[in-house]
Amino acid sequence: MTAHAFPDVIDQLAGIQSGGALDAIRNHRALARLNAQQSYQSLFEPAAPAAGQGSAFRATERFAVASFVAALHKQPAFVAFYAEGLARAGAPKALQEAVTAAAEEGGTSGPYGSYPAGTLSAEDVAGPNYVVSAAHRAALGVRLSAALAHAHLLVLHPRDAKADALRALLDADWSTDDIVTLSQLVAFLSFQVRVVVGLRALSEASEAPVN
Repeated sequence: MTAHAFPDVIDQLAGIQSGGALDAIRNHRALARLNAQQSYQSLFEPAAPAAGQGSAFRATERFAVASFVAALHKQPAFVAFYAEGLARAGAPKALQEAVTAAAEEGGTSGPYGSYPAGTLSAEDVAGPNYVVSAAHRAALGVRLSAALAHAHLLVLHPRDAKADALRALLDADWSTDDIVTLSQLVAFLSFQVRVVVGLRALSEASEAPVN
């Protein structure tokens, strides 16, 4: 699969027009631009695996996690983009609604967590631990419920990520390879949000009137 098989997602989310000022800025880091797009394609539009080498991390689960993470970051454009991907991947309406409801349930500020005992402990911030409610687990299933809880941990409780969290995923039938991919996906979404927010700020600054 080539890097040009899909429109550039960061350009799309940041509203970048070909030939514009932000397009020129991104072209100064052409390799970074290419790598970001290839990362999206690898995570969300991977090429078909060879027989017997498929991942259990299905497209519906990937877009569901992305929609949930986008909501935790409070980025409506991202939520809409990945919700559209979730629908396109064939997720039933009940699953789409459960992901939206779970994100509303888990929405909060942050990040929270505790540092190891020491001078940084003064910066510890207590916050709610997220568990998917029983009302939504039926539609989400055991695997996706565990994935959303883990994503919430990585986004809003990164200091508290410990071995027990990985054990919860293993117990929910996640393989070690797919746990790595899940963590990469959450990290990529955080990166993507930061890039787009930064590009939007540049665009707004360039359009602001000079006094």
